[in-house]
Amino acid sequence: MTDTAVPVAGRSGPYLRVEDLRVRFDTSDGVVRAVDGLSFDVEQGRTLGIVGESGSGKSVTSLAILGLHDPRRTRLSGRILLAGRDVVTLPEEEVRRLRGRDVAMIFQDPLSALHPYYSVGRQIAEAYRVHHPGAGRREARQRAVDMLGRVGIPQPARRFDQYPHEFSGGMRQRAMIAMALVNDPDLVIADEPTTALDVTVQAQILDLLADLQAEFGSAIILITHDLGVVSQVADDMLVMYGGRAVESGSVEQVLRRPQHPYTWGLLSSVPSLHGDADADLVPIAGNPPSLIDLPSGCAFHPRCRYADRNGALSRTEVPELRPAGAPGHLVACHLPADERTRLYAEDVARVGVAR
Repeated sequence: MTDTAVPVAGRSGPYLRVEDLRVRFDTSDGVVRAVDGLSFDVEQGRTLGIVGESGSGKSVTSLAILGLHDPRRTRLSGRILLAGRDVVTLPEEEVRRLRGRDVAMIFQDPLSALHPYYSVGRQIAEAYRVHHPGAGRREARQRAVDMLGRVGIPQPARRFDQYPHEFSGGMRQRAMIAMALVNDPDLVIADEPTTALDVTVQAQILDLLADLQAEFGSAIILITHDLGVVSQVADDMLVMYGGRAVESGSVEQVLRRPQHPYTWGLLSSVPSLHGDADADLVPIAGNPPSLIDLPSGCAFHPRCRYADRNGALSRTEVPELRPAGAPGHLVACHLPADERTRLYAEDVARVGVAR
């Protein structure tokens, strides 16, 4: 593992290993550094939650893992190892064979991800036949019906012939999960899978993912801006800002003992069940940085209330991920560990963000 790699709860033998991933897009306005030196591991049977504001590089990372970036418009470097196979250097035909079979994705908006002119069941069956060329239509149909039943869709044989617009939002998301799992992939990437759903349906979908993970043993990457979702289903957590990892560790470590001022800001921006019901939320000042013109040094320093406490380091030197105390807990911050502990305690006293 590289010095900047993010270990997952101290375990060895990850199914997915991302090493120094960099994704750049050439535009008329300049080079977009969407992901800038990202490293992390994920093991089978565990869930990694990736959080951060819009534009932090979360979805770009997931598309890189799936090999979905257009090579004519994208400059991609580093390594993305799926069970030891580097997606970055594999031929396109081999990457297509991996997609859907070894790694699959659950998209945020199933209505746009599902084809409106084909029945839901047919689309799931075709996803199965692509990776099982010897399977007949009857076998593929039965497999799709079985998967619809497994994800909790009632009367799956009848629902097989219905179209996406005939499904509710929650049922469409369940159908997307069925399609993602129809080939028993070892890794599932869920990109904001509950954003468009009401709270009760969100809980059902998250419970379903946990149950199916226990059944299939898949690794899951959950991309979200919702810290509540991460705390409910993830084992480990990666906080991204400006295309880089700024903090990582187990969910318990990051949410209970956050070490980066950006993580503190995320926590203070959402309601807490344990805080004052009348207290105002405290948003992070300013806006996320432009990925075309990232600030020098620590990308978060223009929004950080503590940037002046370490001399000019925040403005001149990019902080590397370093141990934050407990094993497996890493942070990229120039503030000394004892000062971070003291400042976070002051933040808790000021706005009540402790979880």
